[in-house]
Amino acid sequence: MSLDEPLSFRMPAEWEPHEATWIGWPHNRSDWPGKFAPIPWVYGEIARKVTCGENLRVLVNSPAHQKRAASILKRAGAGLSRIEFFHFPTNRGWTRDSGPIFAERPPASPSVSRELTIVRFQFNAWAKYPDWQLDNFIPELVAARCGYPMVRAQVDGRDFVLEGGSIDVNGEGALLTTEECLLDAAIQARNPGLGKCQIEAGLRKYLGARQVIWLGRGIAGDDTHGHIDDLCRFTSRHTVVLCQEDNPNDANYRPLQENRERLQGARLADGSKLEIVPLPMPAPLYFNRQRLPASYANFYISNAAVLVPTFNDPHDREALGILSELFTDRPVTGIHAVDLVWGLGTLHCLTQQQPGAGD
Repeated sequence: MSLDEPLSFRMPAEWEPHEATWIGWPHNRSDWPGKFAPIPWVYGEIARKVTCGENLRVLVNSPAHQKRAASILKRAGAGLSRIEFFHFPTNRGWTRDSGPIFAERPPASPSVSRELTIVRFQFNAWAKYPDWQLDNFIPELVAARCGYPMVRAQVDGRDFVLEGGSIDVNGEGALLTTEECLLDAAIQARNPGLGKCQIEAGLRKYLGARQVIWLGRGIAGDDTHGHIDDLCRFTSRHTVVLCQEDNPNDANYRPLQENRERLQGARLADGSKLEIVPLPMPAPLYFNRQRLPASYANFYISNAAVLVPTFNDPHDREALGILSELFTDRPVTGIHAVDLVWGLGTLHCLTQQQPGAGD
């Protein structure tokens, strides 16, 4: 079912209750060349943690793919009664960017407090890879199979390209993103020809973003060209964590300093300042001479725990401690991500939350 025009939408914050988490079971070996074997086991560990508190909906390519996934999930100790498989073929498993993005809209019936809708943004593989057609169709398949209404996001009569990893919200109308990702017209341009005002209008219309807080550049090694979820995240309505690099010779040092200055000047809708909590960066991580986007900011907030990527780094413990002080309503748990980040993404990149339905 489709809606001709969107109503007033609100994208809930990630820490609000979930009905489920969506993931795409890994299969594309080119994402982890020479290092694919351990990847499904990392997914298994993530599934074990997520299913302690919510359903897990897993995209698989075929019955054989499901069988392999189910075997690992069982051996990893995941809650199988909370896992549902969907035979929706994908190009890749980065569900944050290609999976369904859910928002709330005013309910059709006064007996319910809210109603979930899939906002159907377009996906073009970060304007970088040629194989994206299967991934781009996932939101429509989910809407059709699960019976969710769906609205097609458009700006000035054009389909709006947007990845879930390029935005972060506080659930009260504030949205974080970067100019590098959404406004660069020369490199990996998502919506060529659309300017800042038009992009902001689309984010306001479809995600309820009353204010868009623009940071500058993302971190080194990020092949998405500036995703916010490797850089800066809301941890509450008024608090963000921002990655901080202390080595002035590191490529991340100056961009992160500039982003801090931007956040210090930002104001929320009520006129208040953001509380900015520095989050350390792990030491630069390389594989085959390629710098990888290792970042503790790529955590995922599930119902039962906050899952944080760790990198066998002295700063692992510090990052987990900082996030534990910010998320006091659920445990903060590290997930080994040294192998996973060779795919140029970690925990937040491969998950997509489905908010809980209204009463």
